[in-house]
Amino acid sequence: MPEDEQLVKEILAGSQAAMEVLTRKYYKQIFAYVYRKVGNKETAYDLTQEIFIKVIQRIQSYSNKGKFSSWLYTIAVNHCRDYWRSSDFKQTSKLAELNEALVCDKSHVPYIFERKEIREQVKTAVSTLPEHQREAVLLKYFHHMKIKEIADVTETNVSTVKSRLHQGLGKLAKLLKRGVEDEEEKTTPYF
Repeated sequence: MPEDEQLVKEILAGSQAAMEVLTRKYYKQIFAYVYRKVGNKETAYDLTQEIFIKVIQRIQSYSNKGKFSSWLYTIAVNHCRDYWRSSDFKQTSKLAELNEALVCDKSHVPYIFERKEIREQVKTAVSTLPEHQREAVLLKYFHHMKIKEIADVTETNVSTVKSRLHQGLGKLAKLLKRGVEDEEEKTTPYF
């Protein structure tokens, strides 16, 4: 597969095929990031499409300084931040709360696979983190970015990213430990 910088040059020269290659190369990664941020598949699809539209519109501003993927994630992070501030998010979150209330009783069904349960617990725990900590944790542990890259993408410094990761992981550990203890209490027979 051609290097990102070569694809960008071809895109700037008018090649739609190069844009398709670049989109195909990063679509799943960006979708996964957005989905982990918003927790809703349909919304994640929409936001991912909007992100790639922004990439097309702003491709001329990519200056070959740093990795293309970092530039792309910067757009994704900022687009998600914009979404959180939007009225669309406020409407969607109200629907999600209602939906969660309806589905809540199904979560205690005994035949749910343990791995899926654990994934859901982690997903729920991550979603409770403050925005800046969730962002750092997602980029580091789900998208395997280096701390320096995260600092560049989120427009902060390295020590801030380290602090956010440390605090976020501490909160996750407490939340997940509490969840395990709650489950043990539910399954402990009373005589």
